Amino acid sequence: MGRSRSVAVMVAGLVLAVGGCGEGGTDEKTAGSSAEPKPARSPSSSPSPSSELVEWAGDMCESTVALRNLRKESAADLKEIRDSDDETGMLAHARALSYLSTTPADVDTVAGDLEAIGASGVPAADRLRDALRKKVRSVANELEAQSPAVGLEYAESTVADVDRRVQSLTPPQPDLPALAKRIPRLAAAYEQAEQCAPGWKPDGASGEGDSPAPGATGPLPKAADGKNYAACSDGACEVLVTSTADITAKGTKVHVIVADDSITFQSGGGLMQFGGAGGEAGFGNGLKATVVAHDKDGAVLKFSRP
Repeated sequence: MGRSRSVAVMVAGLVLAVGGCGEGGTDEKTAGSSAEPKPARSPSSSPSPSSELVEWAGDMCESTVALRNLRKESAADLKEIRDSDDETGMLAHARALSYLSTTPADVDTVAGDLEAIGASGVPAADRLRDALRKKVRSVANELEAQSPAVGLEYAESTVADVDRRVQSLTPPQPDLPALAKRIPRLAAAYEQAEQCAPGWKPDGASGEGDSPAPGATGPLPKAADGKNYAACSDGACEVLVTSTADITAKGTKVHVIVADDSITFQSGGGLMQFGGAGGEAGFGNGLKATVVAHDKDGAVLKFSRP
């Protein structure tokens, strides 16, 4: 009987011991589960963008800058045409023809540049590219028929319609800077592309190292007869025209209009326009007028007879 009691005490002690271990284990688990969660690891910095993505961002920024410049120039041209105040109206007409002959081609150039940009690998960025591509190509196609040949009679009024279409060429939203704020990989490429830097301007140099065309830079060469247009009466002279002039050469009356980017000759019902040095206008009696040099200050013209 004494032995039985001893065994009972031992069993009770064992139960208490086991019970104590169980409670201790439960508390530990509870403590572990109620502890503050471990802080998440700070995200690693975004990986460097690929050179292809940097190039892609640069190409998109370059096209965006080209469109911005095109809108600005178009608005300035429209104002210049409306402000032309020569009595004949020919200066406005000539400027309008010049605008209509170059603007559609400028839009088409940007459309082609956008179409040459491949995929970026960033879905949202590629959707932006596709939307801008579609927008510019649509306007380019609309302007394809706008040319001096088509709009000759209504050139001045047509310019306003063309400018309205050009002003619509803004990037869809969200644009590239907005997307870059949302997508770290694109942001890094945007920051590295030099064309995306504030104030970036296209180089504009073509054929680096080539000699400039005559009259393209520097002062105009001296015209042998200056502004003495009477010297052209025999059909041979070299004169300077800075805005407009009425010249009679070998019995042919020629109205000349010099704008910043064009020289226009009107004689009788004919009209000829050139965009710089080297242009040559021919008249019915064999008289020719050659553009010797041309810049923003005027043009040197050489009249000659057979």
